[in-house]
Amino acid sequence: MTAARLGWDLTVLAAKQALRHPARTLLTVVGVAMGLFLFTVVQAMQQGLQEATSRSTQDVRLVVFRQNRFCPTTSRLPERYEARIAAIPGVASVTPTQVVVNNCGTSLDVVVFRGVPRERFAQTGVVLAAGSTAAWAARSDAALVGSALARRRGLDVGDTFEAAGISVTVAGILGSDQPQERNAAFVDLGFLQRAARRVGTVTQFDVTVDDPARLDQVAQAIDAQFATEAEPTRTSAEKAFVAQAAGDLLDLIGFTRWVGLAAVAAVLGLVANTVLLAVRGRVRELAVLQTLGFGGGALAWLVIVEGLLLGAVGGAFGAVAAVATLTWGGFSLTSEGLSVVFAPDAAVLAMAVAVSLGVGLLASVVPAVQAARRPIVASLRGA
Repeated sequence: MTAARLGWDLTVLAAKQALRHPARTLLTVVGVAMGLFLFTVVQAMQQGLQEATSRSTQDVRLVVFRQNRFCPTTSRLPERYEARIAAIPGVASVTPTQVVVNNCGTSLDVVVFRGVPRERFAQTGVVLAAGSTAAWAARSDAALVGSALARRRGLDVGDTFEAAGISVTVAGILGSDQPQERNAAFVDLGFLQRAARRVGTVTQFDVTVDDPARLDQVAQAIDAQFATEAEPTRTSAEKAFVAQAAGDLLDLIGFTRWVGLAAVAAVLGLVANTVLLAVRGRVRELAVLQTLGFGGGALAWLVIVEGLLLGAVGGAFGAVAAVATLTWGGFSLTSEGLSVVFAPDAAVLAMAVAVSLGVGLLASVVPAVQAARRPIVASLRGA
């Protein structure tokens, strides 16, 4: 018999042995799935945080905000600043933006309205998953809702919803790779200014520069332009702005890393205990295999495969369930109108499955060594 055939036969035998104790196997798989579900959610949070705050050399977007202000409700800049910002060398475009939120604190369900000039936003090549920009332009209270917000609130084209005292009709569902856009509702700037009673002022200016290398230079030039005004500005790269404003989120999501590690440790202990009990309950069976010529390596492989199967099956169920839940729910953490969207992508799923396999392998090492080194006589006696 070839080594490959022997390995396959032992793998099949390990699966059959696990199925001979359905209650124990099911409970272990469920426990592993729950642990990996939590681990996958934590990894998705970490991935979303990295996407929202990690600055790259290709970033070209700046946010001009009111100096010494944080929540959007406290930032007020004159709309007339737009022309002066546009005249600064290196600025490719300027978009005055009014931001209204229903909750400025940290929450899982915050509605962010972003008022922008309708015609200018349509020229950016916005991609819609449903609806049309024509329907958006047809009525003043129309909104383009980000995909994450639409999933979380169960919104579809034609629906009407209200938040922060503002009622809008969904004209389209916005598909975007930008975390902040996926979690916002875009409306006409004039409509939102009137609804918020802030005609003539905006919350911030979204600026695009013509060269990523000049990002910091342009930011300094903008702040210098308005340093002596009654409403001075604080300009920073968009992702740096998110990191500064969402300080509480950074601490909270940073702590969840320890929660994820604790979940993995719990899974490791669960699988190790199950495999160890299985080995002790099959002492005589393993002794019979030894008398038939199976060496210590074969017995060790038999035990390791069982641990790998428990880890892989439970981990796969938990990881897939977590990805499906996060994708369907559109969950995000929002603070001061800025969102960290949970990002359960293929890399997160692959990491969760790899961790489950690693845990299964690590949990099986000690029981496998014990099974391989146990004397035949002692095993036949059941000692």
